[in-house]
Amino acid sequence: MRLNIFKIFRKKRNHQPTENKQENNDFQWVHNFLLELGGLSRFTVQFFKELFSQPYEHKEFFRQAYKIGLSTLPLIGITAFIMGLVLTLQSKPIMEEFGAESWLPGMVAVSIVREIGPVITALICAGKIGSGIGAELGSMRVTEQIDAMDVSGTNPIKYLVVTRVLATTFMIPLLVLYADFISFFGSYVAVNLGGFISLPLFVNLAFDPLHYYDLVPATIKTFFFGFAIGIIGCYKGYYAENGTEGVGKAANSAVVISSLVIFIMDLIAVQLADLFKVFN
Repeated sequence: MRLNIFKIFRKKRNHQPTENKQENNDFQWVHNFLLELGGLSRFTVQFFKELFSQPYEHKEFFRQAYKIGLSTLPLIGITAFIMGLVLTLQSKPIMEEFGAESWLPGMVAVSIVREIGPVITALICAGKIGSGIGAELGSMRVTEQIDAMDVSGTNPIKYLVVTRVLATTFMIPLLVLYADFISFFGSYVAVNLGGFISLPLFVNLAFDPLHYYDLVPATIKTFFFGFAIGIIGCYKGYYAENGTEGVGKAANSAVVISSLVIFIMDLIAVQLADLFKVFN
């Protein structure tokens, strides 16, 4: 009997470290999340402090904007065309079943303008632009180029971060607008695969259901998408460490966090847009 009691006591002692380890892992995850959130918040505050201070790096801003737009145009164009084409082809049989073929261009237009166009374009940019910024700044960090800039009197936040964040903030809305029009063209091609509709009539049917409370919230949230992609990519790259492995981690985490933030922002934007529609 005494031996059994000792065995039970020993089993309980053996289970205790496992439970404590699990609790420590949970707390460690929360601890790391709060540290990451705090670091990103401080980095964002530092960005806004440098944003309005002179000198302004106009040339670097335009160079980054041109680089971002040029590098993503083909990918976004192909994706947007396929998106409009597939969405129309998938919706067409259902609309024909109810005799509502004339509503098809408007339904596709509203879907693309309000949700699909901004979100898909932002996710593409998060994967391509966000990872590129994270890898570029991460490489500069691990090779001590950022430290060299700081020592030489050049403000790395001003030159590297502010210009890239502003470039993504202003270029993402333009890329979304470009993607929307390419998607409309893909939808127009899909509509004409099974018949014929003139381009002026298609444009009229597509834009007639769109209202300002569809366009304004969709446009505003694209600026926030661009800002999130830029600031997160810069933050992860700027504080990269552990050599080339850290560069890969910075690029990967920039994409993951940016994509998650885009979905969260979109969820909030949808709720605010519904309130905006109610009050109008």
